[in-house]
Amino acid sequence: MAVKKVTWKSLILICCTSKESSVDSVTGKKVLKPCQFQRLSLSDVADPSSRIGVDDLPVSLIGSNLHVFTLSELRLITHNFARCNLLGEGGFGPVYKGFVHDKLRPGLEAQPVAVKALDLNGLQGHREWLAEIIFLGQLRHPHLVKLIGYCYENENRLLVYEYLPRGSLENQLFRRYSGTLPWSTRMKIALGAAKGLAFLHEADKPVIYRDFKSSNVLLDSDYNCKLSDFGLAKDGPEGGETHITTRVMGTQGYAAPEYIMTGHLTVKSDVYSFGVVLLELLTGKRSMDNIRPSREQSLVEWARPLLRDHKRLDRVIDSKLEGQFSNRGAQKVATLAYKCLSHHPQLRPSMGDVVKVLGSVQGFDDEFVGPFVYVVPTETDDSKEFLAKKEDRDCNGDNGLHRRCWRSRIKLPLASVANAESPCSI
Repeated sequence: MAVKKVTWKSLILICCTSKESSVDSVTGKKVLKPCQFQRLSLSDVADPSSRIGVDDLPVSLIGSNLHVFTLSELRLITHNFARCNLLGEGGFGPVYKGFVHDKLRPGLEAQPVAVKALDLNGLQGHREWLAEIIFLGQLRHPHLVKLIGYCYENENRLLVYEYLPRGSLENQLFRRYSGTLPWSTRMKIALGAAKGLAFLHEADKPVIYRDFKSSNVLLDSDYNCKLSDFGLAKDGPEGGETHITTRVMGTQGYAAPEYIMTGHLTVKSDVYSFGVVLLELLTGKRSMDNIRPSREQSLVEWARPLLRDHKRLDRVIDSKLEGQFSNRGAQKVATLAYKCLSHHPQLRPSMGDVVKVLGSVQGFDDEFVGPFVYVVPTETDDSKEFLAKKEDRDCNGDNGLHRRCWRSRIKLPLASVANAESPCSI
């Protein structure tokens, strides 16, 4: 009797085409339902003893609609990885802008894309490339960057994403010659990022992002944010386990202290990293900066004690906002950041709770305050006579009531008004 060889591909196809039956309570007839199977995890593919290989990915990730590109296609898309198309470079490798034409392959619409190539001499490698495909190939959310496809030829490892024109939050917040992000935009970005993390943490099979930072938060033309770079992501603990133990990786200034000390990774590690980025949005300062005075080089160590006292909040808020922020909203966000940055993981809020708080501070425009600025008119011969007459009318008035004349109006210093409550909208 001949034994038929069973491969991983055949098992996947059997599971996807097989049906489970149930009885309809109304008609009494059997109803067929598609077989459900659990999300593929990174260990299912990365483990050397696993029967699933990279060649099985197109079948294993059924429903992901990922395209497998050839290296020649990606050379065409990026004009042979031209230097002028270079968007930036991270731990994985350089990222190039490209354009996919609708005739390149069936089912793929014309669109700009971002192509990330693995640096063979860098710190990351095949496992991080594989993690991106496993997670982003199966997870879909408005606040996660969309993975369009990948390339796997010889030693070459490349990833193709949707293109987000405003780049990273890091560039928008810290770039020297960029405009200041308004308060409402900062809160919109914070809420979107929180929703992305909450989606990962609350999935049937939780995901720990592990590398949340401002450079991994990408922005579209309307400042809608999407989380990118899942190379260091890990599947969360299962069953009765409280954490996973792993090699300490990430970026200085963003990693949770307990993770650095013990290697124990939980979803609360992501909450701490989120608190750091929230603090960057509040202060307009980088998490680590050796140029600042020694006591202020670590943003968390300097700013966290100030977050508890709302009277000292003016020392923390980004001066580039020039007082144009919601005082009540800033107090709530400062309190939230303080809780996220707790040294005790169990005291940090869940990302679901973070979403609720940030949702409550959206649209606080009616409480914005700012300095009164008087613009002195040009003093011509004609205007002098007009101003003299207007001053007499304003100071004396026909009704006998005292009015403040225009010469008494002054520009108040920003520190005096940054935290003032005002019922007026400007």
